Amino acid sequence: MLDLKPATNPELINDLQTKGMRLVDPRAGHESRRGGAGPSDHKAVSFGDTTVMVPVHTAPAFDSPYLVEAPGADGQARITRDGAEVARIRFPNRPKFYDLVTADGIPYNKIAVLHSRDVLATTVLQTCIRYESRKKTCQFCSIGQSLAAGRTVAHKTPEQLAEVAKAAVELDGVKHMVMTTGTPPGKDRGAAILAESARAVKAVVDLPIQVQCEPPEDDIWHQRMKDAGADALGMHLEAVTPAVRERIMPGKASVPLEKYFSSFEAAVKVFGRGQVSTYILAGLGDTQEAILDMSERLVAMGVYPFVVPFVPISGTPLESHPAPTSEFMAGILEPLSRIVIEGGLKATDIKAGCGKCGACSALSTYEKLRVPA
Repeated sequence: MLDLKPATNPELINDLQTKGMRLVDPRAGHESRRGGAGPSDHKAVSFGDTTVMVPVHTAPAFDSPYLVEAPGADGQARITRDGAEVARIRFPNRPKFYDLVTADGIPYNKIAVLHSRDVLATTVLQTCIRYESRKKTCQFCSIGQSLAAGRTVAHKTPEQLAEVAKAAVELDGVKHMVMTTGTPPGKDRGAAILAESARAVKAVVDLPIQVQCEPPEDDIWHQRMKDAGADALGMHLEAVTPAVRERIMPGKASVPLEKYFSSFEAAVKVFGRGQVSTYILAGLGDTQEAILDMSERLVAMGVYPFVVPFVPISGTPLESHPAPTSEFMAGILEPLSRIVIEGGLKATDIKAGCGKCGACSALSTYEKLRVPA
């Protein structure tokens, strides 16, 4: 049996996250994620004290060689491949805050959801100026799916977010929070609504928060978000070369890379090195070399490059696009772990957000191998 104690087997994490897994009992553990923003069509599983998000509702997952059996009396479930056990896992418990409703009658899990096992996540605006146009939409995005299915609400108010965040900390021990948003009209590109949301949460609970948006037109918004209570900032490139950006996300590509770089530089001055990050989806067409070259540039600026395998989500234009191979991911993440550590950036030093959580990528596991606890 392969040992997947914390920081010992990033190759198996890569393989699970690129191939997905089949569930004998789809009801095991709390609900899997379908549609929406973030790790959609995934399920959280824990190996010891390491929790990762693994695709379960995607085309590769339906044909995955990995099968997860129903949990036994001890709460553990076996993962097998071709009939042979490769690891044992646990599913995080259903959050207690999911059973509550807001003062205005909305179920808490339509306001925010649990990612991994201790991260609260919300999409403040579940609509986006890019998503509403076939010519502009990011081809991988499913932000509108959960809204159309009635699993969320279009706009989470600051009061609702504060109420749910407080309960998630008190009932489920949530450690940090991710606030992302669809891009609204306007030059702030969502920064204003994120600032008011962070301010409301920080007024009721001491919870580290990462906010995520496109680069605001005016860099003053970085300080405004910081002053409102944001501890970290994510501005996501997704793809790193102009040709891939224009093909995969034609609307978002209208914000040039040069604007991202200038905004990264301004944001690092406000939030500090390592507290600004970007999400990069490997497998959309960028080469390993292009991703690593971009990562070196980002790390030199103080920006943490969180590289994750692309997951084809059902119902999106890229639902039939192949996921990257585990070998492709290893060829990026293993050298990238050296780049970030030599650059003085580590996932464990991030105050809040996707990079700190690390559940959607094996990157932090490679980091732990280089810098054992």
